[in-house]
Amino acid sequence: MKREGNILVVDDNRNILVSVKMLLSDIFASVTTLSSPAGMITAIRDRSADVVLLDMNFAAGINNGNEGFYWLKEIKRRYPDVAVVLFTAYAEIELAVRAIKEGAYDFVEKPWDNARLVEVLRNAYAFSRGGRSVPGNDTGEEQMYWGQTSVMKRLKDTVEKVAVTDANILITGENGTGKDLLAREIHRLSRRAGRKLVCVDMGAIAETLFESELFGHVKGAFTDARTERTGYIEEAHGGTLFLDEIGNLPLHQQSKLLNVLQKRCVTKVGSSKSVPVDIRLLCATNRNLYEAVANGSFREDLFYRINTIHLELPPLRERSADILPLSEMFLDCFAKKYDKSLSLGESAGKALLSCSWRGNIRELRHVIEKAVIVCSSSEVTKRDLQIEESAVAPAGMAGTLEEVERKAICEALQKSGGNLSLTAQRLGISRQTLYNKMKRYSIELL
Repeated sequence: MKREGNILVVDDNRNILVSVKMLLSDIFASVTTLSSPAGMITAIRDRSADVVLLDMNFAAGINNGNEGFYWLKEIKRRYPDVAVVLFTAYAEIELAVRAIKEGAYDFVEKPWDNARLVEVLRNAYAFSRGGRSVPGNDTGEEQMYWGQTSVMKRLKDTVEKVAVTDANILITGENGTGKDLLAREIHRLSRRAGRKLVCVDMGAIAETLFESELFGHVKGAFTDARTERTGYIEEAHGGTLFLDEIGNLPLHQQSKLLNVLQKRCVTKVGSSKSVPVDIRLLCATNRNLYEAVANGSFREDLFYRINTIHLELPPLRERSADILPLSEMFLDCFAKKYDKSLSLGESAGKALLSCSWRGNIRELRHVIEKAVIVCSSSEVTKRDLQIEESAVAPAGMAGTLEEVERKAICEALQKSGGNLSLTAQRLGISRQTLYNKMKRYSIELL
């Protein structure tokens, strides 16, 4: 895909400059590096920079971030349309949050995660260009692939209708089906595409930090609260808030989230002042929330608050026609990444079609990348895929995926003594999906 966007990286660590330039050069049109902010303002003009990735500290032994604040203000004063992303060490996160309030687009922690750094810079570029489409990622990580199956075509039609509204959307599906990519696609198609998309993994937030992370806190609210912090919900003001793994939220915290969603305002920990927020809410989970509501582990009022529109992503085994096209897409992406020229061999194609893909598209992507790395010829073979035998239908088994799936369901039912909840858990699917499959394959409980 066409590379777009001019990135300026300013950091006094030359090793960091080299590493970041190597990472970004295949993604953006140009990447310029500076070891000092002294020539930064001129470089922004001469290089037509869209985004500046700026370290917060340059003087040895000083870690207060004042230099970062100074240069941030200078950039925004002279070039208000340039997006500034701050590079910050772990201990400086609070300073970075303060800087966002003063005009920074976002911040990335050191040592950084490559995927997050690329994502933030791509989003910053889109923001600087007024919300136009984001440049492509050669690894294919950020692409939404709809495929040719009827179930995905229907889903695509629904998404295009609801994305332009501000309706709350609940995305469900097994692990690895691409719920986060669908959320990003909805944001991209929405009227808020030029604003921020804030993604929060609810399962990764420590219980003791829940309120501080989501709602923010004021200085002195608790031990170590040395500065004020803006929470994720307020950070998403004007844009989209994506709460991934919403089903993992403990019951006693659900009421706090519900209260914010109902009132559309947040109150920081340690403050009595409510701050209005304008957000579009997207949520995702691999849990069956209907069951969770029924057994009392998820609040019914919160469920209906987040579930104005329900979108379910089917598992890869239910869209088998997309397995080979997806494989070819990933093969092309990773062949470019690792500078190889490869095709998919017949034995590899058959193996891919016979795999159960319990990890869905995420697993398929991982298998293809690994195959590209280990392949020593011009054609990827079954051996290169290194698929575990337990994930592939035995050679003597009837050939269709439907027969493989039907047998797996019957075996799981037998092992679970006919307990549908346990069977669904064994198979890694929701109870409703199990019902649908049993009806489809005419499977009856004895």
